[in-house]
Amino acid sequence: MTGFDRKAASITWSAAFTLLLLAGVYLIRGTIVLFAIALLLAYLLHPLVGQVSREFSPRNRTLALGLTYVIVTALLAGIGIAIGSPVATEARQLLAHPPDIRGFLTSLVVAHPALAPLIEPIRGSVSAQLGEAAAALPRVSLSLLAASANLIYLIVIPILSFFILKDGARLRDSFLDMLSDAQARGRAEQTLAKANVVLLQYMRALLVLCCTALVILGAGLALAGVRYALLLATVSFFCEFVPTVGPITEIVIILGVSALTAYPHMLVLAACLGLFRLVQDYVIWPRLMSHGVALHPLWVILGVFAGGNIGGVAGVFLAVPVLALARLVLIPETQPVEARVDAAAGKP
Repeated sequence: MTGFDRKAASITWSAAFTLLLLAGVYLIRGTIVLFAIALLLAYLLHPLVGQVSREFSPRNRTLALGLTYVIVTALLAGIGIAIGSPVATEARQLLAHPPDIRGFLTSLVVAHPALAPLIEPIRGSVSAQLGEAAAALPRVSLSLLAASANLIYLIVIPILSFFILKDGARLRDSFLDMLSDAQARGRAEQTLAKANVVLLQYMRALLVLCCTALVILGAGLALAGVRYALLLATVSFFCEFVPTVGPITEIVIILGVSALTAYPHMLVLAACLGLFRLVQDYVIWPRLMSHGVALHPLWVILGVFAGGNIGGVAGVFLAVPVLALARLVLIPETQPVEARVDAAAGKP
C-alpha cells in the first residue's frame, strides 16, 4: 500500500483550484467585460481630468471629476446635434432606397459577359439571402427590443469610470501594501506602471484614429460626391475601434456602398482609401503609441475573433488591449518605465 504523496496532492489541488478559478471567471465574464470597458473609459478621460484638476486643490478631486463629466457630456451633445441629424437623414434614405444588388450584378454581366459564370451563382445566392433576410426581420426586431435592456450600461459604465478615476490611485496603493515582500512589491509596481502607460497610449491613439477617420473621410467622401458620405464616415469612426479588422471592414463597406450606388470613380476612391490607411497605420498610429502595442496582425485577428466568441462586441473591442498588456507583462522591455510614462503624458 502506497503512502500519501504530499507533492502530488499539492499539484492536484493547485490544478483543481486553477480550473475552478477559470470557470468562475468565465461565468462572470459579463461583469469583467463591463468593468474593463469602464476602465478604458476612465483612461480615455484621464488626460482631461488631469487638466481640470490643476484648477482645484487635491481635496476637491470629486468636484474636478464632476466638472469633467459635464464638459464631456456637453461636448458629446454638441457633436450629436451637429452630425446626428444629417447621419439619421442619410440612414433613412439608405433604408428607404436600399442599393439594388441584383441589378448591379445584372449590369456587371451585361458589361462583362466573360464574368457571367462567376456572377450568376453569386446572384442566385444574393436572391436567396435577401429572401431569408426579409423573413428574419420580425425576429431581428424582437432581438433589438431585447437588446434595449442593455442600455442601462450607458449609465452604469460612466459611474464605474467615475469611481475608478476618483479612487484608482488609492486602490492601487492598497493592493501594493498587501505585498510584504519588497521584491514582489517592486515587480508589481513595475507591472502596474507598464500597464498604465500602455492603456493611456492605447486609448489616446484610438481616439485620435477614430476622430481622424470621421473628419477626413467625412469631408473627403462628401467632396468626392460619394452618396451617404457622413453615414459612411460615422461607420468608419466605430470601425476604427478594432485595429486591423475594423479598417478592413470600413474599406469594404465604403467601396461596396459606392459601387452599388453607381459611383463613377471607383479606382480613384480605392486609391485614396489605400493612401488614407497607409497614413493611419504607418504614420499616425506609430507616432502616438511609440511603445506598448506591438502586435503581429495575425495575433490581432485571432484575438479579435476569440474576444468575439467570449464577450461579443465588447470582447472584440477589448481583445487588442488585453493582448498588449499580456505581451508587456510577459516580455520585459529595456526602456525605463519613467521614460514611457513621460512619453504617454506628452512630456519631452
